[in-house]
Amino acid sequence: MTTNNDVQFIEIPKIKDRRGNLSVVEGDTIPFESKRVYYLYDVPGGSRRGGHCHMEQQEFLIALSGSFDVVLKDGKSKKVMTLNKPNIGLLIVDGIWRELENFSSGAVCLVMSSAVFDEADYIRNYKDFKLFKNRRTKTKVS
Repeated sequence: MTTNNDVQFIEIPKIKDRRGNLSVVEGDTIPFESKRVYYLYDVPGGSRRGGHCHMEQQEFLIALSGSFDVVLKDGKSKKVMTLNKPNIGLLIVDGIWRELENFSSGAVCLVMSSAVFDEADYIRNYKDFKLFKNRRTKTKVS
């Protein structure tokens, strides 16, 4: 069963150059092959994004510009992680509830996913998420 301890920051290699830095996500930078890439931007002040859990999909989030907080819940604990550097990403494993908040002005959040969009992989109601985690716990114990 996944917990907030399985979520981790991953440093993306940075090539420094006087003309500007370059970071690349390739090879084994992240532990999955990216099947979908999307980004969030122009998020109005005070707005939240996310508010769901993936049953199987993993995601890697990067603050390309600005900053935002990622609120993580594993059914037992809550953790808030701030993304604010374009060469540091956050790996969110399956089975973790996530919400994005506190977007700075001009923030851009890039998301790389381990799977293409599949609505059946989403849990969008927190009560359903808690039931999902309880079922997983009982399955692992049996």
